[in-house]
Amino acid sequence: MTKTVPSVSVTYAQTGASMKSNEMGMRPMQERAYERRGEQYLLIKSPPASGKSRALMFIALDKLANQGLRQAIIVVPEKSIGSSFNDEPLSNFGFWTDWTVPPRWNLCNSPGTDGGKVNSLSKFLESKDDILVCTHATFRFAVDRLGIEAFDNRLIAVDEFHHVSASEDNKLGAHLAAIMTRDKCHIVAMTGSYFRGDAVPVLLPEDENRFEPVTYTYYEQLNGYKWLKSLDIGYYFYSGPYADEILNVLDPSEKTIVHIPSVQSRESTKDKHKEVEHIIEALGDWEGTDKDTGFQLVKREDGRTLRIADLVDDDPVRRDRVSAALKDPKQKNNRDHVDIIIALGMAKEGFDWIWCEHALTVGYRASLTEIVQIIGRATRDAEGKTRARFTNLIAEPDASEQLVTEAVNDTLKAIAASLLMEQVLAPRFNFKPKRADSGPVEGFDYGPGGYQEGQCNVGVNEEQGEFLIEINGLVEPKSKEAERICKEDLNEVITSFVQDKTATERGMFDQNLVPEELTQLRMGKIIQEKYPELDDGDQEAVRQHAIAALNLTQKAKETVLSGDNGEPKANTALIDGVRQFAMDVRDLDIDMIDRINPFGEAYAILAKTMSEESLRQVGAIISGKRIKLTPEEARDLAKRALTFKNERGRLPDINSQDAWERRMAEGIEFLKRMKAEAGNG
Repeated sequence: MTKTVPSVSVTYAQTGASMKSNEMGMRPMQERAYERRGEQYLLIKSPPASGKSRALMFIALDKLANQGLRQAIIVVPEKSIGSSFNDEPLSNFGFWTDWTVPPRWNLCNSPGTDGGKVNSLSKFLESKDDILVCTHATFRFAVDRLGIEAFDNRLIAVDEFHHVSASEDNKLGAHLAAIMTRDKCHIVAMTGSYFRGDAVPVLLPEDENRFEPVTYTYYEQLNGYKWLKSLDIGYYFYSGPYADEILNVLDPSEKTIVHIPSVQSRESTKDKHKEVEHIIEALGDWEGTDKDTGFQLVKREDGRTLRIADLVDDDPVRRDRVSAALKDPKQKNNRDHVDIIIALGMAKEGFDWIWCEHALTVGYRASLTEIVQIIGRATRDAEGKTRARFTNLIAEPDASEQLVTEAVNDTLKAIAASLLMEQVLAPRFNFKPKRADSGPVEGFDYGPGGYQEGQCNVGVNEEQGEFLIEINGLVEPKSKEAERICKEDLNEVITSFVQDKTATERGMFDQNLVPEELTQLRMGKIIQEKYPELDDGDQEAVRQHAIAALNLTQKAKETVLSGDNGEPKANTALIDGVRQFAMDVRDLDIDMIDRINPFGEAYAILAKTMSEESLRQVGAIISGKRIKLTPEEARDLAKRALTFKNERGRLPDINSQDAWERRMAEGIEFLKRMKAEAGNG
């Protein structure tokens, strides 16, 4: 049996704005990045298909012509992405020059090993030519051999920057850090991921703070499309072999990329080729292979023949023929060229199939960046394509499995990833404290009734993809760094929070949870560890902004039951949901927001979709791991109790009707007992 979890459904206005070009041939994201072209260190965070490659062309050409740099070296993660930087006649669209890379200097297209290509890169540095394209690996080897001094007075542009990390094992990260320490290069870093690194940060904070960020949100990009109207994100639970269940979520009429599980994962049967064969058999009758493309031809019961590209095939000749057919530029605008692509490690970042309507991934993916990249395959705008969706097919935990605890962890991590994607897809949140002199801000729509004096208001700027929300009692950031975090990095804070096992487990399965234990204590502790350089006031400001963004998104997309069949029905659009919630409450205040369990809605959905036995089992496993109050948690509670006393003139009462007040009082009592026991000892 398969059950559906409609995690989030976002609708867009189809304004066409993100696809329109200015007089220089720049789309909005590219124009925004070009305005920052004079920065020595520039970080562009923008979704797949928003035009980052061309944005870099504009910036690099200006740096070469007007900023005194000798050469530009474009660094991409793999050879196939090098084609994104092929020649472009930019002057045809209004720019003052063209982008031209001599064939000998596009090392992604040249044969040979990285070692041999280092020789070519060395010759380029000595030449008078100005642009070279190579892989991350070639650049790493070149720096190892030539030293960072060889790259002085040059632009280093790193595409897919999320491949970098501050880990000692990551050479590219170490090289970039050394280049920045020397401070004689310009660096443009580009990424389609909104997560800096899944476990290890891309750069150390002191290095990253030197970058000027240019952020173009998913909401801005998708809201500005001409055709795409809605994007659905969901995860689906199943029992038994996934290949027997996959057609419950795979619609053969939709253009689909299926990513089968890694052979190391618990969802895998350990025979990837049989899994592909099983999927093809489930789709219809195999009728052979297309001689020109290598696509599998499968006839459906309705008489339609599906063209299926198998990228799992280990035979290099067959796989390369299929891969080449998918990249054929003559077929880019041909919707009928291929119907379904089945892949394992391929068809992710840099893969461009504009007609893809459904990205279907089997098995939990540990990397948030990988999830963003997979979703990006389905979010291209194409004529007649009004809906796109991402589905994660996940095996229910089975009590008979030896690794049942691992299965439970995968389930919780998938839910966490879903919560994060909701934040990425939502408009940007801009929170302001409600004051007596607060008033409407130009450019923001306050709904049919307009701005309401005397209550907290929600304004929306659709074009910029931004909420402006007034909250009573909100602490504002004071330092520039705290302002930057609240403006640019709330998703990073939320990532750390929802990936925290303690927060997720307690938020979903602790019947005695007081929400403030998560929203104030757990989130507060995470921020203290993440930003130790901030003072207490700024840490509290970041905490409040992050929890407000997370909880308002959750309240906005509350799912309701439809009819008598018990199936969940997706909510209204996020913008309408946030505005409706604020109208219902009227006086948004930070204490009320802190009293919302950030994982409550996720559990409500899970309870309707996972089998009762599996849900009971997950709860039992997590309950078995629960520990009592720790000294560190008690000290955090005591700190909150002191704030409570300063505000109300008394300490929290252990007999209070308010659960959070009782919890703070318990923390004080715990510390008293500890002190007494230590004295008696």
